[in-house]
Order: sequence, then C-alpha cells, then structure tokens
Amino acid sequence: MSEKLALLGGTPINQAPIPSYNTIGAEEKAAVMEVLDSGELSGFVAAPGDWFLGGKKVRSLENAFCEHFDVKHAIALNSATSGLHAGLMAMDIGPGDEVIVSPYTMHASATMIVMCGAVPVFADIEPCTFCIDPASVEALITPRTRGIVAVNIFGHPAALGPLKAICDRHGLFLIEDNAQAPDATYKGQKTATIGDCGVFSFNRHKTMQCGEGGMIITDDDRIAKKARFFRNHGETVVEALGEEDLVNTLGVNYRMGEMEAAVAEVQFSKLPELNRARQALSDRLTEQLSKIPGITPPSVMEECTHVYYFYVMKYDANAVGIPRDLFVRAFQAEGFPLRAGYLKPLYLEPMYQKRIAIGRHGFPWSAHPGSDNISYEPGICPVVERLQNEEVMLTNYMYPPLSENDMDRYVETFHKVLDNRGELLALARNEAAE
Repeated sequence: MSEKLALLGGTPINQAPIPSYNTIGAEEKAAVMEVLDSGELSGFVAAPGDWFLGGKKVRSLENAFCEHFDVKHAIALNSATSGLHAGLMAMDIGPGDEVIVSPYTMHASATMIVMCGAVPVFADIEPCTFCIDPASVEALITPRTRGIVAVNIFGHPAALGPLKAICDRHGLFLIEDNAQAPDATYKGQKTATIGDCGVFSFNRHKTMQCGEGGMIITDDDRIAKKARFFRNHGETVVEALGEEDLVNTLGVNYRMGEMEAAVAEVQFSKLPELNRARQALSDRLTEQLSKIPGITPPSVMEECTHVYYFYVMKYDANAVGIPRDLFVRAFQAEGFPLRAGYLKPLYLEPMYQKRIAIGRHGFPWSAHPGSDNISYEPGICPVVERLQNEEVMLTNYMYPPLSENDMDRYVETFHKVLDNRGELLALARNEAAE
C-alpha cells in the first residue's frame, strides 16, 4: 500500500512552491532599456503619415514575424483579443452575419464575433484534438454564414485542411485563433498561415509573452490594410489615403507600445527553444501516463506537431475506478496542479442564454433575422459537454525550469492516488451520507 493520501491526512508528495514560468532574461531587460533611453515609448499617431504604422520596435517585431512565417503582412496589436476583433472586422462582417466557432475555447474567440455585431454559431469538437469538428461545422452553414474561427486549442492544430476546403466550397473566410499554438504545424505548414489570417498572443500566460500583446499575420493585402485601419482610428486617415471602401474602416486604439514590442521580439526569437522544452517534458509525461489504464495522454495527429500550451488528458472513470473530480481533489492535495475540465461550453454562459450583450435590446441577436433558429441550448455540442463534465483533465506543469525529475514525481502522484482507491471511495461514501 502506498503512503496515506494528503487529502486523508498524509504527507503531500510535493511541499515546495511550484516554480513560476519566467522566461524574461537579460536580453529582454536590455531591449526595454533601449526603448526607455530613446524616450519613444510609442511611435503611433492616428493621422496620415509614416507613424500611422507604429514605432521602430513595433515594425521590427512585425518584420520578424513576416520573415519567420514567410508571409507578406504582420500587424502588431495590444492583445490577441484585439487581433481577433481586428481580423473579424477586416472580413467586413456585421449585423445579420453568422460566424461558426468552437465553444471550447477562451471566451474572446466568440465574444469578438459579437463585438462585430455578428452572431456566433457553435460547432462541436473532435474528441481527440479538442478542436472544432469539420463535420459539425458543415451541418451548421446557412446563407448567413460568413466564416469560421478555428481555434488551435491547447497547442494542437485544428483540422485545417478540411476546414479550408469547406470555406473554399462555400465562399467563407477562415481565421485561425493561434494564441495557444505558436509554431505548431499541420501537414508541413505552420499554423496561422493556412487560413485567411492567423492571430497570436503575447499574454503573460502564453509560451512567449510581453505582458499583453498580439499579432495578426496574412498574405492578403486587403485584410492587412483593414486590420491596420481598425488598430489605429482608421476613420481619421481614409480620406487622405483615398480609401473608398469604408466598410469597417473605423478604428479603435489597439496599438502596441514600443516596450511591449521590444520584449515580444526577444521572446519570439526564443520560441523554438521554449516549445522544445515543453515538448520534451510533455513527451516524458506521455511515455509514462500512457501505461496507466484510464488515462489517455494528448493525441498528436499524423503530420502535425503539438506545442503544449496545456497538457490535456482524457479520464475514464470506469477504468480508473474513481470519479474524476474526486481523483483531481486527491491529486491537488499532493501539491501539484491538475484541473478537472477546461471551461464550460461558451453557449451556456449568461450572455448567450439570455441573448443580451450590447445595449438593452438584445443586440446583435435582435438585428439577426434568423436568430430564432440559432440554438444555445444544453446538448447542442454533446462531445464538448461530455469531455468537460466527465473526461478532461489538464495541467500546465510542463514548462521550464521544470525538469524530467519533476515529471517523474508528477506521475508518481498518479500512482499514489490510484494505490489509495479504496480509501478515496470510502471518503466519497462518507461525504455523500452527510
């Protein structure tokens, strides 16, 4: 019998603080000091002229993205959320339009559709990759569908080939929300380069970070122009630039500052190394966890690479013999991070259930003639609901400076909990009887 579980009064396997993910070093500090010494903290001006496109560091970061991804355009913004908003606006969507998106994603993937005045339609996901399911997408297309937002969730590519084929057949746009999968690949192509545009994140939680920041990449001149208009008060420059297409050329302040751009460019240069570290630690976990009945490590589809923003497992309670949420409670008590589920399906959030978002009259649904035919009822995405409620467990405990020894202790915790299955089930019975 293993040692007594910490949840039952035993000693936790890990009693030390979990080290933070901190990849900021001397290079980033030097880059920030260069900006501070220059006195030019932002190069943007919302007026016609060269500075409409931002400062030196912003443009240097954009050039680095263009070179790395072999694309014509990169547009830096102050967040990936802003990037999604700008990208969607560049597709000219608005009231009466529908955009198909996964409900198993960070909220902004869908909320930015609402912010454009369009209506999100939620498609189910594939059970192995947790990404949007092309078959579910195709069944939801209507005459009002304008595009698809494909989220490369947790670090693995969506089925980008079939999704692009659907878009081509129906005349739709494809945006890749690539915030969690920088430098992942799909059949030899980098994610974010397969759709009409791709969006990246430099949020403090991401593999590469500058606090807050985002990026759009595209080969489409018109998308790039529209995104730049939206980033920087575009309505102030269209007349001087002779722009006749005024659809969605109004803008906001989604500009990136020079210090953020300086840090982001250094972090971006480290991305291959940062991904390799996560992949090596994740491979160590997979090698050992794949031997435990009832625990399914992350799948990696053929001709794809996974960059592991999260390490997401599937849990079979029948095979393990312990309810998932009880297993997670016991695991957490041992001093390691593990989470039951990711996020509840977005369509179950109050905004969608009550169809209240902008203003007091239910916009954008009130401006959509077919909104009564769009369902946000429980059960519309059964795969998402089953995975979230019963099967998904995830952790971010696979980042530097953690080591292979740390991964081994993490796996040891699985065995300790399993070895105390009987005591855990007795606890569950006692709690149910109280």
